[in-house]
Amino acid sequence: MKTIDIFFQGEHGGQIELTEARPTETLADLKARLVQSHGVDPDALVFGEDEDEPLGEDLVIEAVVARVSKLHFSRCRKVEVTVAFAGHKQHRAFAPSATVAKVKVWAAKAFGMTPEDAGEHLLQIAGTHDRPAPNTHVGALARKTCKVGFDLVADERVNGDCGQGGLI
Repeated sequence: MKTIDIFFQGEHGGQIELTEARPTETLADLKARLVQSHGVDPDALVFGEDEDEPLGEDLVIEAVVARVSKLHFSRCRKVEVTVAFAGHKQHRAFAPSATVAKVKVWAAKAFGMTPEDAGEHLLQIAGTHDRPAPNTHVGALARKTCKVGFDLVADERVNGDCGQGGLI
């Protein structure tokens, strides 16, 4: 029988994971399997990546993958996001399936950055040195608290010098 690859993330773990599903399987069936195999919370809602509202669990997988590229499983309907930059903070609620990239775009605008300045900054989890990948869902970082804080920090770039010892 034909299967479809399903990429997903959730509060159960921060990594993007992969599973397979039958095209006619419902999201409820998929979730039930992932509760057993991956530790997804049975009360989790199912979101499509960057979608604000949960998907209906009666949807069949074939229809879901035609609409979204990745799923997110979370008990949180919204994640309270705080971003700090230059002594100021901005707050906004996002769906748990919102990507770090989407949050960065919002934060850069909220702080009045030009696109060039925004390109030189990235989000770092507050109080850490962790800089999650742009495709990470904020719900995977918020875990069970439904909150996450970031610092908007300069991206460290090394500009090389092909002089001493370099091959030209």
